[in-house]
Amino acid sequence: MTNPAPQTPGADRRIRSIIIVGGGSAGWMSAAALAHTLTRDCTITLVESEEIGTVGVGEATIPPIKLFNQMLGIAEQDFVRETQGSFKLGIRFVDWAQRGSAYFHPFGSFGKAFDTVAFHQHWLREHEAGRAAPLDEYCMAWAVAKQNRFAPPMADARNIASTHDYAYHFDAGLYAAFLRTYAEARGVIRHEGLIASVQQNAETGLVESVTLKDGRVLAGDLFLDCSGFRGLLIEGALNTGYEDWTHWLPCDRALAVPCVKSANFTPYTTSTAREAGWQWRIPLQHRTGNGYVFSSAHISEDAAREVLLANLDGKALAEPRLLRFATGRRKASWNRNVVAIGLASGFMEPLESTSLHLVQANIAKLIALFPTRDFDPLVTAEFNRATANETERIRDFLILHYHLTRREEPLWRACAAMDIPDTLKLKIEHFRRYGRLIQHDFDLFGAASWTAVHIGQGNIPAAIDPVARYRDVNSGAWLDKFKAAMTAEAGRMPSHQHYIDQFCKAAPA
Repeated sequence: MTNPAPQTPGADRRIRSIIIVGGGSAGWMSAAALAHTLTRDCTITLVESEEIGTVGVGEATIPPIKLFNQMLGIAEQDFVRETQGSFKLGIRFVDWAQRGSAYFHPFGSFGKAFDTVAFHQHWLREHEAGRAAPLDEYCMAWAVAKQNRFAPPMADARNIASTHDYAYHFDAGLYAAFLRTYAEARGVIRHEGLIASVQQNAETGLVESVTLKDGRVLAGDLFLDCSGFRGLLIEGALNTGYEDWTHWLPCDRALAVPCVKSANFTPYTTSTAREAGWQWRIPLQHRTGNGYVFSSAHISEDAAREVLLANLDGKALAEPRLLRFATGRRKASWNRNVVAIGLASGFMEPLESTSLHLVQANIAKLIALFPTRDFDPLVTAEFNRATANETERIRDFLILHYHLTRREEPLWRACAAMDIPDTLKLKIEHFRRYGRLIQHDFDLFGAASWTAVHIGQGNIPAAIDPVARYRDVNSGAWLDKFKAAMTAEAGRMPSHQHYIDQFCKAAPA
């Protein structure tokens, strides 16, 4: 896995050709971003085969996806229209802490900063006294979402309607097609075909070319592996290795199926815990995406299929599609001159909609640390360090959902009792004792996200932050004020459906 040493300083060692192996969201996001960034002196080629299906079955995302589209100069209305998209204010978790429970993980904040201690500490003080409503009721995103309304946040930071954020639901296949058009218009060359073999330099181990089944040879300086779970280059050619996290995140199967669109057009994703895993619901303009993520050690594939089909909003539009996976990551996402993007780099189960974010994040890191043909080990090591840290912080956040549960089924009892990473133990204990949120480098999810899951799944602090006891603040009055203002602002917003019909309605599918 050692990279070659740097060559002669000052020589033109620029990357002149990039080969992207695989299409789908990962491949075409990579192609679009690189074509936008490298506007001269570099050819970008993508090879994919229509014989190989993509995993995308409908995607839910998190707010940073807006930055990716903005970087490319893509207008939001065009993007939502072309992908049959809808808007997402957060995730509603049902039955996770225990049967009958529910909470909302919002995009945005709880309340609004008004004191030197965090908003949730004031909520904890009122909760302790029995005077507070559920935490969700002090969240602008939920005030809007629970009424199935939507409008973007206001620009005026003084207004409570500035405190929510949003992302999207969309058809991943349509997004890939949309970005393909964008990328090809900027010079990206697409080849249709299956890769038969990979050629490496005998001395350096660098990948030099790939040969297609029909005999065509595609040579390049830098290779992006977007081949999905197979990891055709990063694993198949370079034997990079995989770090398996299924002992912490035990679900290893998913069944996915679309159904007819429901009248309940929610501006949020729903995640419902089941006996042996959890079910997602993603509303799009033309249909609703559904899936059951489950542990094969606790339910058979046939039984899981029955559970999924019995819990749809309406008629299934296809046969459920089975995906098998092991949550974890490659031991290195960048090996020699191969950078793994998307599922080739690792798999985070879709609980918090991080799949496309990790594609976006690796593309951003690649551009920030773009190599020369020397492939300096210093650059590669920094990329791998940052990638590993980010995925580990996401891993911990996902484990939090499984570990904080009082459900009694075997899967959930095992998750509640399992030994967890020390980095997560520290965060849980600080919140359990004082309601404090401990942030680490590369934490993707911020204070509101961690607060939502801690409180929503029953990790109620034994005490509040000692500093909060010194504050001469009428917490209850502030909470009442925010709650009333949120309700009023949400009531002025259009319905989710009306907003889409007005600004970004897609053509009939």
